[in-house]
Amino acid sequence: MAAELLVNASFVPQSELLSQIVLNIFDAVKVANEVVIHKEHVNKFSIHLGKIASILKSLPIEDIHNPESLKNALDVLNQAIMVAKQLVFDCNCRSKVYLLINSRRIVACLKCCGEDISRAMSLIPLSSLDINSGLQARVSELCHNILETEYQKAALDEEILEKVEKAIQERNFDRLHANQLLSSIANAIGVPMESDALKKEFQELTCEMERARSRKDVVEALHMEQLIAVLEKADLITSVQEKENRYIEKRNSLGRTPLEPLHSFYCPISGDIMVDPVETSTGKTFERSAIERWFAQGNTQCPLTMLPVDTKILRPNKTLRQSIQEWKDRNTIITISTIKSQLQTNEDEEVLESLKKLQDLCLEREVHLEWLKMENYIAVLVGLLGSRNREIRKHVLLILSLLAKDNTDNKEGIAKVDGALRSIVHSLARQIEESKLALKLLLELSRNNMLLELIGNIQGGILLMVTMLNSDEVEAAEIAHELLANLSFLDQNVIEMAKANYLKPLLLNLLTGSENMKILMAETMSEIELTDQNKLYLVKDGAVRPLLQLLLKNDVEIKKVVVKCLLKLSSLSENGLLMIKKGVTRPLLELLYSHSLQSPALQELIVATIMHLALSTTHQQAEEERVSLLDSEEEVYKFFSLVSLTEVNVQSMILKAFQALCQSLSGFTIRMWLRQISAAKVLIQLVELNTQTVRVNALKLCYCLTEDGDYRNISSHITERFIKHKHASHRKQVTENSLQALCRFTVSANQEWQERVAEAGMIPVLVQLLVSGTPLSKQNSAISIKQLSESSFSLSKPIKKPSVFKRCFTPQQLGCPAHLGTCMIESSFCILQAKALEPLVRMLSDQDVGTCEASLDALMTLLDGQTAHSGSKVLADANAVEPMIKLLSVSASRLQEKTLIALGQIFQVDEVRNKYKAMATMPLVDITQSKENRLKSLAAKGLAQLGVLDKQSSYF
Repeated sequence: MAAELLVNASFVPQSELLSQIVLNIFDAVKVANEVVIHKEHVNKFSIHLGKIASILKSLPIEDIHNPESLKNALDVLNQAIMVAKQLVFDCNCRSKVYLLINSRRIVACLKCCGEDISRAMSLIPLSSLDINSGLQARVSELCHNILETEYQKAALDEEILEKVEKAIQERNFDRLHANQLLSSIANAIGVPMESDALKKEFQELTCEMERARSRKDVVEALHMEQLIAVLEKADLITSVQEKENRYIEKRNSLGRTPLEPLHSFYCPISGDIMVDPVETSTGKTFERSAIERWFAQGNTQCPLTMLPVDTKILRPNKTLRQSIQEWKDRNTIITISTIKSQLQTNEDEEVLESLKKLQDLCLEREVHLEWLKMENYIAVLVGLLGSRNREIRKHVLLILSLLAKDNTDNKEGIAKVDGALRSIVHSLARQIEESKLALKLLLELSRNNMLLELIGNIQGGILLMVTMLNSDEVEAAEIAHELLANLSFLDQNVIEMAKANYLKPLLLNLLTGSENMKILMAETMSEIELTDQNKLYLVKDGAVRPLLQLLLKNDVEIKKVVVKCLLKLSSLSENGLLMIKKGVTRPLLELLYSHSLQSPALQELIVATIMHLALSTTHQQAEEERVSLLDSEEEVYKFFSLVSLTEVNVQSMILKAFQALCQSLSGFTIRMWLRQISAAKVLIQLVELNTQTVRVNALKLCYCLTEDGDYRNISSHITERFIKHKHASHRKQVTENSLQALCRFTVSANQEWQERVAEAGMIPVLVQLLVSGTPLSKQNSAISIKQLSESSFSLSKPIKKPSVFKRCFTPQQLGCPAHLGTCMIESSFCILQAKALEPLVRMLSDQDVGTCEASLDALMTLLDGQTAHSGSKVLADANAVEPMIKLLSVSASRLQEKTLIALGQIFQVDEVRNKYKAMATMPLVDITQSKENRLKSLAAKGLAQLGVLDKQSSYF
């Protein structure tokens, strides 16, 4: 139609022809505004067209002196404008992908059109027209500007064109490369990465190919056909089902026997099947690397004909290369379809050999992984993870990782197989080579957000990943770190990580999360056991600030959670000092004195935290940094006055806090303020009237107030009863020496001596000293009781079963709940009958390690022999389990080992194990990360008992 218009233009009057040119320009400019691809270039071109139209409308063609020359110029200009108009229309109407892959040609056409239009404009006989010099200058400037305009090729377009050409040249039809190329193209043409939108563009490109074929443009049609062959491998273009249908159809047409290679597939030089066949100037084909090596050796003749050859000419033999690849693909499909049955035999060697072949195929080409998926290999491979052969499991883990890489469907396919994730996690607990492969596979799977919860829910999984962070194998530690970072996008996984002693994600959420997220993280922190190292990490890296912000909330439960966190963190002296410097004291005291505080539990938590802070001021670092807690007499008065208003536990903590403050850098001032507010009177009343615990702490604080030699405020309040409590301390040394000697007479090897000790009435004395003795007295008393208790089971008298007649009229006799027989203090030395159980349990929380160990040894006698189950229940009912669990965090290997053994026996009782699982997990996890193999093994067994680790785990 354009050609017809050009022919008819010669018969159109000049004025009409000029109007037609202007209308065509307006049409082109209008369409140019709608162009998407090459918009910048087309807009630049349309600006020139607009200026041309403006000038043409200004020409006075009625009074021209040379109409023929104007006519010729307008004919040329009209022809150039029609070509430009068609180019602009093409940029608006053709397939976006087509326009992208033809960007170089389009840019060249815009430049060429501009030159033609400029040349046509210069042909207009302006001198024959009655126009001013200004208009002539405008025409001249416009023509110059059009010629000078550069249409530079976009760097992104050039990058994509290079990728397209490389993919076509190398015949790289792998799904991964197709996905990447499609993504780049979609980004360049502004199409969303959605299947429907991309399929539409793909269909339009297919139509462009058909149009090129219909107009006999063989080169362009072939180029688009090759690009389509690459892009149709992309997931968003061809569905999984469509790919599977094509594959099954192709596989079924191949038969079951691999074909031998054709003679032409072999390189005449190397004798190997060619990978990159090239043709020389003599028409012979060789492997590229082989013929290049031949030329590099100085040869200039053809290796076959020995005729002279141009060493610079090597043409890719694309037809032969395609034939070789098709032969390889055919045989590979047959091989893959037959290997699966070989993997299901019971012969390890055959299975291992088949896996090696499969692994090589997977590494060779990405498309082979697709074929494995279509042959339903995933379930078969997962089943092999249960093999006892380590090498089989390692090959399977590697193949599954290759299948999962960059493939969402395969990731989900692996996870859906029953027991797959559990089997993979089990491999984390094996030797480092296998565990590292399992980590890599889990890392690939974790890149699918849909699987984060499934991975995190596998029993013991997160614990093993956290353990791998401390691996001596650097790569394994790095993979574990990245894997945990992926899993931390799920809140529950962050909580599980915290329980496994990894708090980095929790702290990050506490610092940067939403308000609800911060509350959840604080709740988690308040519930889990924290090691000293983690307490220090949390405070140093900023946990205090968000906690103090949450403390401002009006919700009492949130306040309680926050104070629990602060209490845990402040138990470390170094932390206490940091927390005082970070401003924790003021908001805690304000909350404590608040009239709205109606919660005794919250009050106790606050006072306990302040006590920890006070204890930290006695640390040497506090003196160096001049850190103080209470800075005025009013603050001292307000805090001390609570000692008369609170219950026993809070009273004791307030007294302990002031004991610490009196020994701190500001101790002299604190003692002076306490004397000024008549604290001595209150303390003496507490010594005289209160419980043993309060009495001891009040007495200690009284001593502190006398350190400066000022007795005036104290002496006037001293009574006779108070003096008796001061004199009692002088008997300490004699008692300690006596108890140490007594230990020799209570050994279980000599029951005669034990009986004499019991007959002398010493057992009740020993029990009393467990309560009121010095640390050394308590320790020696516990040792004697332990030695006596070792004989209890053998001395306990079995309960005789009454006759049927007596059973009807007399109540059934109940034996000792621990020894299951009849026990007496003097005859069987029973801990329960002696009422030693409660004080021994209390001693487990003593600050002195020796005292704790002695009490634990005594309690463990209840777990000996046939009474282990009943003894476990007795200890659980006596609340001994919780302090035992806390002993796991004490830095004393022997004590930790004994505690692990004791808990191992106690946790054989289901209800006890279930009750204390949450509390025991964290300390056990901490021990598994230690360097002592004996402790690690015991802790791992404990975690297996609790159901945290698999019982078959061999990692520890």
